[in-house]
Amino acid sequence: MIFEDEHKTQPISKLQIMEAFKRVKANGGSGGVDGKTIEEVEANKRKYLYPLWNRMASGSYFPQAVR
Repeated sequence: MIFEDEHKTQPISKLQIMEAFKRVKANGGSGGVDGKTIEEVEANKRKYLYPLWNRMASGSYFPQAVR
């Protein structure tokens, strides 16, 4: 087939990333080691959550150390 769907190496959906963000927000989570606050991410989800999903799904995401 000429056009094949891109297959990610990890079975992580965009919906899972969004649900995880909602749970962190509802739980009163704080910003991470990158200094981004929940409010910053909420204001521009596409800028922060899409790249996170893309890297996690491709297997290239390696989180920073926990504070």
